[in-house]
Amino acid sequence: MPDISAKIILMKGDLTEMEVDAIVNAANNDLQLGGGVAGAIRRKGGPEIQRECDAIGAIPVGGAAITSGGQLKARHVIHAASMQLGGRTTASALRSSTAHSLRIAAQNHLKTIAFPAVGTGIAGFPMGECAEIMLAETLKHLQSRTSLEKIYFVLFDSPSLAVFEQAWKEIKKKEEGPDG
Repeated sequence: MPDISAKIILMKGDLTEMEVDAIVNAANNDLQLGGGVAGAIRRKGGPEIQRECDAIGAIPVGGAAITSGGQLKARHVIHAASMQLGGRTTASALRSSTAHSLRIAAQNHLKTIAFPAVGTGIAGFPMGECAEIMLAETLKHLQSRTSLEKIYFVLFDSPSLAVFEQAWKEIKKKEEGPDG
């Protein structure tokens, strides 16, 4: 697993400043860029991202859609719909929208992608469970053929980063087994 784990980077930072092929938006299924991560993407990326979302329309909860990055440094935004507008994120919706986001990135031959802790803000999903689900889905994706070379998890603050680092350590220990 050493080559795979080198492709996953956990860091503290501003998702909207990432110079990657795509950043992931913690989206609602109506693709309305309201508050939280989506609001920051709307403010920095400009109105064209919302216009592209409006053209796509609603998508299923657990799905994902891709738009341009507008004025962001990232070329694309992948909108991971982990909840309904005004709703809450569930484990199955987070798992599905994370996997869908990774698939869309690979289908578009992207090499780099950056995720926030999807669903942990406005949608109220627990940070620890979010880290376990998102990292496990990412690991599963990297175990098959993919164009992705680097997958970043960009956390807003040090406590969130610490939760992701702990979850990643536990997942790696489990993957390596008792002899690792």
